Amino acid sequence: MTSLSPSALIRPMTPADLDRVMEIAESLKEAPQWPRSAYLAALDPEAAPRRIALVVEEPAAGMVAGFAVASLLPPEAELEIIAVAPTAQRRGLARQLFFSLATELRTAEVIGVMLEVRATNQPALEFYRRLGFVETGHRPRYYHDPVEDAILMCLRL
Repeated sequence: MTSLSPSALIRPMTPADLDRVMEIAESLKEAPQWPRSAYLAALDPEAAPRRIALVVEEPAAGMVAGFAVASLLPPEAELEIIAVAPTAQRRGLARQLFFSLATELRTAEVIGVMLEVRATNQPALEFYRRLGFVETGHRPRYYHDPVEDAILMCLRL
């Protein structure tokens, strides 16, 4: 793994980020393909469940390089998506994003984070395991297009 990007800036996602966020998601076949309305709902402080949505920028590139969204269900949260543009991967940005998200979650009195991931997505499974997530279950045929199983994982904060 390469070293963390010292110049990365992590901040709350705004509506102005949505074109770039959707571009990143569309460039990753494993990422959920949410409509714009889903991202707008993630930014709505009145929505239920409440969500935390962050982006990471690399000032040298001058644009958003990745993002994360988690829904709050205190005392737990669900990591719904964490994604980094293919051109910005392997620089520690996803790790930085997750650590910032975890800080926000602790502030919101969350003590555990859960997620599901495609069983064939080995890079994501390895990433989550390195963060300390452990496998807690399995959902057969959970995903469609293509149909495949989901692995359930959890991390205590």
